[in-house]
Amino acid sequence: MADNIARVFADAIATDPTRPLLTWYDDASGDRTELSGATLANWVAKTANLLVDEVGLAPGTPAGVLLPPHWQTAAVLLGCWSAKLSVVDTPGEVDVLFAAADRLDAAQSWPADERYALGLAPLAVPLRQVPPGFADYVVEVRRHGDHFNPQPGPGPTDAHLLARAEARATELGIEPGARVLIDAARYPDPVDWLLAPLTQAATVVLNANLDPTKVASRQATEKVTKTLQ
Repeated sequence: MADNIARVFADAIATDPTRPLLTWYDDASGDRTELSGATLANWVAKTANLLVDEVGLAPGTPAGVLLPPHWQTAAVLLGCWSAKLSVVDTPGEVDVLFAAADRLDAAQSWPADERYALGLAPLAVPLRQVPPGFADYVVEVRRHGDHFNPQPGPGPTDAHLLARAEARATELGIEPGARVLIDAARYPDPVDWLLAPLTQAATVVLNANLDPTKVASRQATEKVTKTLQ
């Protein structure tokens, strides 16, 4: 059983870093973003470098992630896990917090020294107005390096998360190498929409505000082999 999230991610993209790894749809806005393994790895590396080089966080440091399923959320989570941080989902004191711009009221329950807001806009457009006490994630992260070498060994929560992810992959019927269409509203847990597919080297079509009338055409266009809705 795998126990290192950074290694699982690297292995999932190693065979063909150019293939689409995560494709994002929002049927309410019409947004579509496609990231190859190499492109997502670039965002992950920049995030990890931000956390380690700029914020100065050490392995095991608690990080709060107050974000919905989204391709930028994948970059944040994998960046945190690459830096060997402990991602927590219960409000409380953390060293760094990533929060969606529409959840800033809830973010007040997460005291943190470093706080990043994400607008989750198409094309990763920066926030028009950065909330007081926050930095704009997409602006800050772009200043950092494209490569990051994780410390050897797993992070403090890797083994537990990957055990859950492998079990969920089996429960959800995600087979190795599958192309999985996932309803983001129904499967908000990143163990389901991110880690479970990665353990199977599967690729993901993550769909917010899923329009049922578009499912059949999306399955065909994206060459989907498994649908979770």
